[in-house]
Amino acid sequence: MEFYGHVSFLKAGLYYADRITTVSPTYAREIQTQAHGAGLLQTRTYDITGILNGVDYSIWSPSVDETIASKYTAAKVSGKSKCKSKCKTALQERMGLERDDDALLFGVVNRLTEQKGLDLLLSAVPDIVQRGGQLVVLGTGDPALETGMKNAAASHPGAVAVELGFDEVLSHSIIAGSDVVMVPSRFEPCGLTQLYALAYGSPPLVHRVGGLADTVVDSSLENLADESATGFVFDTFDRTGIVGAIRRAFALKARRTDWKGVVKRAMGQRFSWEAAALKYAEVYQGLIDR
Repeated sequence: MEFYGHVSFLKAGLYYADRITTVSPTYAREIQTQAHGAGLLQTRTYDITGILNGVDYSIWSPSVDETIASKYTAAKVSGKSKCKSKCKTALQERMGLERDDDALLFGVVNRLTEQKGLDLLLSAVPDIVQRGGQLVVLGTGDPALETGMKNAAASHPGAVAVELGFDEVLSHSIIAGSDVVMVPSRFEPCGLTQLYALAYGSPPLVHRVGGLADTVVDSSLENLADESATGFVFDTFDRTGIVGAIRRAFALKARRTDWKGVVKRAMGQRFSWEAAALKYAEVYQGLIDR
């Protein structure tokens, strides 16, 4: 139980546990490093399992969601019905943004904290606006970040809109109405927002950490060519990294066929609790057998 001259019940629990689980394979590796795990798990490599969280698709699915402006499926996300565009228009009107279907709309539904990378996003707001994009933010948290977001909205009326607090209906509207959902976290054990974004055909833009790395495939030329891309991923947590991903999002939106392919592929991803439950059952069965 001793930890640098103090008592650590966390260390004791990890030491005596037969198996340890966490919520994504990449995060399971990250917490074995000194930087992310303070040395508590460096000797438990073979006892740690990362199992991704799941999504309740009876709630988070655009085909059944009663809270959004227009229900849609992967087959109706574009084309004559333009169901997803209706969600975008409704969101722009709700948030006081300029009504423009061609503007690339970035959405954020998250706690406004440095851990979630919202300070980094603030630094990139001018790049979004200068390229003709829009940004919608819903969240609450660090007062300094709340002020920063409000100042950004005041500086870019019609292009940036911020609502402080949490609104369940609005959160669904942002996920459905955004072209891109941003989750630029410094670290992220799993993350659910990017999973919702995939389900709604709103390609996530994420930092390559934890569960974000395990669930989103970058729209690089190679991944577009082999039809595996589902979003946008940046590697270095700095302004250059996030702006590069934002630029790739704008570039891809201009290529309509490639964009539609990424959207439909994103909507085809499944992260069900049924699959996660089976993996947890395997962990427990392994303990019984041992």
